[in-house]
This record gives sequence, C-alpha cells and structure tokens, in this order.
Amino acid sequence: MDEALLRSLTPGVLTALVRRGADFAAAEDAVQDALVEALRVWPADPPRDAKGWLTTVAWRKFLDAARSDSARRRREDRAGGEPAPGPAPAADDTLRLYFLCAHPSLTPSSAVALTLRAVGGLTTRQIARAYLVPEATMAQRISRAKRTVSGVRFDRPGDVATVLRVLYLVFNEGYSGDVDLAAEAIRLTRQLSAYTDHPEVAGLLALMLLHHARRAARTAPDGSLVPLAEQDRGRWDTALIAEGIGILQAALARDRLGEYQAQAAVAALHADARTAAETDWVQIVEWYDELVRLTDSPVVLLNRAVAVGEADGPRAGLAALAAVDGSLPRHTAVAAYLHERDGDLAGAARLYAEAARKAPNLAERDHLTRRAARLNTRLREAGERDQW
Repeated sequence: MDEALLRSLTPGVLTALVRRGADFAAAEDAVQDALVEALRVWPADPPRDAKGWLTTVAWRKFLDAARSDSARRRREDRAGGEPAPGPAPAADDTLRLYFLCAHPSLTPSSAVALTLRAVGGLTTRQIARAYLVPEATMAQRISRAKRTVSGVRFDRPGDVATVLRVLYLVFNEGYSGDVDLAAEAIRLTRQLSAYTDHPEVAGLLALMLLHHARRAARTAPDGSLVPLAEQDRGRWDTALIAEGIGILQAALARDRLGEYQAQAAVAALHADARTAAETDWVQIVEWYDELVRLTDSPVVLLNRAVAVGEADGPRAGLAALAAVDGSLPRHTAVAAYLHERDGDLAGAARLYAEAARKAPNLAERDHLTRRAARLNTRLREAGERDQW
C-alpha cells in the first residue's frame, strides 16, 4: 500500500464530497471510512483511478450514514442520488481546504490538528502520538473543530497568513511519536506552494528547508543539544540548503517582503557560512531590523539582541537585551550567554542555572544545566590556582 498516495488524495476527495452537499464533519468521517476500505481492498485489487475510487466509496459511506440516521433525512434528500462511477473531476479545492482548517474561530491547537487530519491525511492516533496526548483527547479536539467549521462556506476568501501560521506551528513541533511533524509540515507547505503563487508561502517553505537541513547536527549521539556555533557543518544537508536558498531568492526578487522571507534570509546567512566565525552577523542584524519593522515581535527583539552581541560585542548585546521584556521565555538564557561572552563567568553561571529551571523542555534544561556546571568548574579551578 502506498500510504503517501492515500494521504495526498485525501484533500481532493474530501472537498469533492463537500461540493456535492455533505457538510464538513460528515464528509471527513466518510473519507476516513473510505481510506480504511482502501487499506483493506487495494493490496489485492488496486483501482485504475485511485481518486475516483476513493470519491465513489466515500460518497457511498456518506449516504449510508445519512440513511441510517432518521433525524438527518433532509440532508439525504439534499444530497440526492449517487453520481455514476467514473474519473474524479479535475477541479481541486485543496487550497480552500487549507483555509477552512485555519478558520479564525479555531484555536491554534485545533487548527493544527484539523489540518493534519483533513489535509495531511493522518489518523487521529498518529496525531495524538505526535502531540503526546491520549487518542480520546485528540479525537475530541478534532470533533469540536469539525463542528465549528461545518457551516462555513467554501467560497469565503481565505487568509494566507493564518494558514502559514498553522503550518509554522506544525513545523515547530518537530519530531515526536511516530510522525515526523517537521517533515510533514514541509510536505504540506510544498503542496500549498503548488496551489498558490504567494511569496510568503515560498518564504515559509525556504525557512523550513533551511532549518531542516541542520537537523542531523543539532543533537549529539547521547541526545544532548548542540548549539549552532558548535555544530558539525559537514552534517548539514547541502541539497536542502541549495533548494531553500533558490526558493528564497526567487521570492525576494518579487519585492513583497514578509516575515517568513526575512526569517529565511537569516537562516540562509547561517547556512552560507562555512564556519561559525565567518557568519555575517552585521547583515543578520539588518534582517532582524526588518523583522522588527514587520512584526514588532518580542521574540524577534530577543533574537536581535543575540545578533547584536555577535556583531558589535556582548555589551552592545546586553544593552539591546535590556529593552526586551524580561519575562519572555529564554530571556534569561540569552542574558547568561551574553554575560559569558563578556567574561562575567559567575553571573553567567547563576543565570544559566536560573534559565535551566525555566526551560520549556528536558533537552534544553539539561543543556543549560551543563553550561552552568562547566562555568562553575572553571571558577572553582581558577580559585584553586589563586590559592597556590
């Protein structure tokens, strides 16, 4: 069974049912039933027209469900008779499906789950494992999201920014469970890029590719985090870097700068440096200035303070950091790094320990704890030398 094919066909089949009169929730259930049927039948009897087969079977599943529910007779009447089997129409509403799943009435977590289910073709179990929550919890989240968007018409104009935020959230989940959400986000963004000619879609795809290219070098064999400056750049995926830079250059040439293009430009400058020492930090600061103008995001200001510290020295970085909200996640870790760069090892060790207590995940906590321990060891050894 080619599960990738099934997942790629899911959006088109779902929108075909919605076009015929099924509401979103009922259509999505019917498509899932058809996918289960395909997994059972196709290995022994593969269809000549996979999408047409899925559409026909899903429509039958929808009508069966409608007929079995006497309270929904009106929906059965509206649906009408079953269309004759045959090739599925060429029209594809996948892009509209993206916009529906990113509806503003949905919470970010619900929008992500619905996108993975309806557009990505993942099962509820796969999504639950990826987010490390019980399957029943994820099923309830998806059901609520489906009910929310059931009455939404497909002819409403979509919000590209909302769709991109959802895909960005999926990518940032990275890898957990049996689903690689970073790779899944790249697949979905490639698909979206094929349906819409928008420079920010290209910018997000470039950003994902450039970050994903460094994935193999981000962790040591024991699972510990490896900071960017210490990564083995020979392990970076040069093919992904070249593809990401090419996509980014084409997007920037359109002179419609957006936040994802600017973020991708920063990632490209990191990828272009043969060593950490050769990084063009001055240009990175300039791109962060553009990002501040575009987003006024406190996270961007935090990252800019790091870049300023590299370009103009740690004290300039600390001055930039002073203007950033101190309650922001990772603010203390950045302060620790800049104090270490400035030679204040005792202050840096204290801040690393404090940052470790605030760390959002175990890997980051362990990394910061090791940083603090390393500096405390250096301080202790220096004290012992002074006694001699």
